[in-house]
Amino acid sequence: MNPALARLQAYPFERLTALLAGSTPPTALSHIGMSIGEPRHAPPQSVLDALAANLHRVDSYPATRGLPVLRQAMATALQRLLPAAAAIDAETMVLPVNGTREALFAFAQSVVNPRPGALVAMPNPCYQIYEGAAILAGAQPHYLDTTAANGYVPDLDAVPVEIWERCQLLFLCSPGNPTGAVLSLEYLQRALALAEKHDFVIAADECYADLYLDEAAPPPSLLRAAWLSGRRGFERCVVFHSLSKRSSLPGLRSGVAAGDAALMSRFLLYRTYHGSAMPVPTQLASMVAWQDDAHVSANRQLYREKFARVLPMLQPLMDVQQPAGGFYLWPQIPGDDTAFVRALHEAKNVTILPGSFLARDNDGGNPGRGRLRISLVADVDSCVEAATRIRDFISGR
Repeated sequence: MNPALARLQAYPFERLTALLAGSTPPTALSHIGMSIGEPRHAPPQSVLDALAANLHRVDSYPATRGLPVLRQAMATALQRLLPAAAAIDAETMVLPVNGTREALFAFAQSVVNPRPGALVAMPNPCYQIYEGAAILAGAQPHYLDTTAANGYVPDLDAVPVEIWERCQLLFLCSPGNPTGAVLSLEYLQRALALAEKHDFVIAADECYADLYLDEAAPPPSLLRAAWLSGRRGFERCVVFHSLSKRSSLPGLRSGVAAGDAALMSRFLLYRTYHGSAMPVPTQLASMVAWQDDAHVSANRQLYREKFARVLPMLQPLMDVQQPAGGFYLWPQIPGDDTAFVRALHEAKNVTILPGSFLARDNDGGNPGRGRLRISLVADVDSCVEAATRIRDFISGR
């Protein structure tokens, strides 16, 4: 067996299942799940229609590169993130992927040279796939704590030069999971300068990029930062977007990776062997989703409504702020986050995630300890009901 498998930590939701084992919530209250970032909004009917209309296309093997019409739809969608003069080549810079989870993991396998001392840097807390991808690629994860003190943004300038010299890949996430923090254009350009100076690659997880607070100020993409800093071929960077959050289509398993053509060429080679081609019906349904922004705007409005309804209920009782993007709340609480989660489940039949499950012990401790991740993915009424139960639970303690 691959010995690196022994280094993988249990997934947060496996740990949550173990934490709640034996818990007996009140049967009079229906369960409200707010632990998993699984959007529950109705998916666009046009996408479902396209999927149904093309089911007969399962009669042939799909190409790993995907259909040209899908790659062009993806390139056009990403083009909206860039200045008018910028261009994304659908032939050489874009690949369809089966969700960002698969793609982020696979990208690390194609980029990392597993030589002694190899590092992959990542936010802490973060999406656990970054960590597993680094370990199974033969590198050591290097954790960059994100805390209230640094605005929940990894402090790039605090990283020692010797760490950057060993770094081969930097994972960034904006808006962040679980913090909702948005990386500024200047921050992304600083990261690109470090990548160029120390010879590493940046993988930008932008799967929450379509969910943000201010309609006039969407989160800047790493592609935009690259173009505006003179890197017209998006050198050293690849971004990852998904229809899971953008279009409430988590079960479609459809996303896109795009960026530096040289990196994408090697990534395509890896994925040709990895056997992860997207089925043709999925591709054609995805094309419809990428071509339409109206449903995405409606999605944003639903999340804003949930924040507007829930936050006034919780803020008098807990330290919680409106995030700049995404759909998570990241409150800080006194005491043990795991004990809070179990007690809430037992008392109110609401499931949330302990923040410590999303982070790793580092020099400053575990930056997720004493925090909770609350996913506002259910419908508005369910989110308000859950907030009511959490408020009553805290008030009664």
